Amino acid sequence: MGQLRHFVTPLHQATKRDYLARMVDDKVHCMKVAKEYGSDYWDGDRRYGYGGYSYMPGRWKSVAEALIHTYGLTAGSKVLDVGCGKGFLLHEMLLLEPELQVTGFDISEHGINASTDLVRSNLFLQKAQEPYPFADKEFDLVISLGTLHNLRLFELKAALLQIERVGKQGYVMLESYRNEQELFNLQCWALTCESFFDEAEWIWLYKHFGYSGDYEFIYFE
Repeated sequence: MGQLRHFVTPLHQATKRDYLARMVDDKVHCMKVAKEYGSDYWDGDRRYGYGGYSYMPGRWKSVAEALIHTYGLTAGSKVLDVGCGKGFLLHEMLLLEPELQVTGFDISEHGINASTDLVRSNLFLQKAQEPYPFADKEFDLVISLGTLHNLRLFELKAALLQIERVGKQGYVMLESYRNEQELFNLQCWALTCESFFDEAEWIWLYKHFGYSGDYEFIYFE
């Protein structure tokens, strides 16, 4: 089992959220819309998801730097992003190391179509839980940010097995909780989450499913 990391936590904590307002805002309807992962989820009203997710130069730079430094990525290193969304993190990684070989996939056609010109040709449609079209240990690093908690338990196992298979190193970030308040806030805020586990449960699942990479949790405090 790998190490606990804190690459994304500072970005996550910089955003303020009104948990109760989301819970009482016809949330079942909003969840159904969000789980289509279409334009409403990415670029529609905030009640359906991101409320407009555009490329902001430098926003993901600190995370990109941490990944490149921590995992020893250099020119020619191959990186796979599972659930890449619009590919903004891969974009930032390429700005820092233009000779990286980056690949990403997502279930959202809208997300991929809205990616930057720098990475769009390296992105494709794919579900995280389906077999990846890559050889064993093909990638120097496989990352997945904010995706795996959207899978059901049997899908989660399939995704982790694939991440472990195709990557020499791994880093996974997802939503979790440490106490009742954070669980309540997460349940209020989450629109697409299927797996609600505390950090000890997630670590147990990683070990049980054979995932040996690094991990990070974000909390809704």
